[in-house]
Amino acid sequence: MAETLLEIRDLNVRYTTDGIIARAVNHVDLNIEAGEIFGLVGETGAGKTTIALASMGLLPRYTSQVEGSIKFKGREIAGANENVLRDIRGKNISMIFQDPMTSLNPVFPVGTQIGDVIKWHNKSLSKAEVETQVDEILKMVGIAPERKREYPHQFSGGMKQRVMIAIAIVCKPDLLIADEPTTALDVTIQAQVMMTMRNLQKQLGSSVLLITHDLGLVAMFCDKVSVLYGGEIVEHGALEDIFDNSRSHHPYTVGLFGSLPDLHSRASRLNPIAGLMPHPAELPAGCKFHPRCPERMEKCQTGEVGASSSGTHSIKCHLFA
Repeated sequence: MAETLLEIRDLNVRYTTDGIIARAVNHVDLNIEAGEIFGLVGETGAGKTTIALASMGLLPRYTSQVEGSIKFKGREIAGANENVLRDIRGKNISMIFQDPMTSLNPVFPVGTQIGDVIKWHNKSLSKAEVETQVDEILKMVGIAPERKREYPHQFSGGMKQRVMIAIAIVCKPDLLIADEPTTALDVTIQAQVMMTMRNLQKQLGSSVLLITHDLGLVAMFCDKVSVLYGGEIVEHGALEDIFDNSRSHHPYTVGLFGSLPDLHSRASRLNPIAGLMPHPAELPAGCKFHPRCPERMEKCQTGEVGASSSGTHSIKCHLFA
């Protein structure tokens, strides 16, 4: 069996601001094994980024409360002290943040920003050795090493994202978290960035947690998929479990696929899911999706919703209980 890199059990994350409690993540279980690409899918506000930040120990200290277990290679990191987390970040778990335009420091050359990560985790390296590694990693992501002395504003959006990837993989982490890595990029550049990530993942043998709302990216790159709604995983399975139309699916998953354009049929407009994602401070009782669900029943409005499983596929919905 493959080694389990990241094991999350019964994760709950709350944000408290001015006495208002936002339940961002609720009872999430998640396993990522060595060498696999795991897709986490859902609308904006579903809790995807919060799960990633919790796994990196990057949640705001004074406004967030974390309950549950987050283990990396069997080692508990939920609640670990900052020194332990600093050694893990970048070296064992690394993250490509959502917006390359604002994630880079504008006052330092990109080579310096990559070199800082190398020096933090390899303090015995000489300046020349660090420079050599910076040149090598820039080549890996398709950037000429001569550009390492340039500043972020001198790069296009796609090139900035490549720099972010370089920073994330320079220490060859076991797990790479990619949070909406193609946000604000045009379609052609999106494809280039994702292929760069895929090639590097194969070279390094890393696992990837891909956070996205783009089902096309999930279909192209992921091995397993979890669908998140209202901070809960409502459906999980292997890629074929989620994308096989002949199988049963959670009404939310059906709605996500129904809102996509179909190349094989003509339609005057798309079919979006009715309503909006609830605010984490105002989650409805019972099934969190029931106010928007076309299949809702009376029992959906109260109580817990159990999950039904068939092999690798599980659905959290009363329709299949």
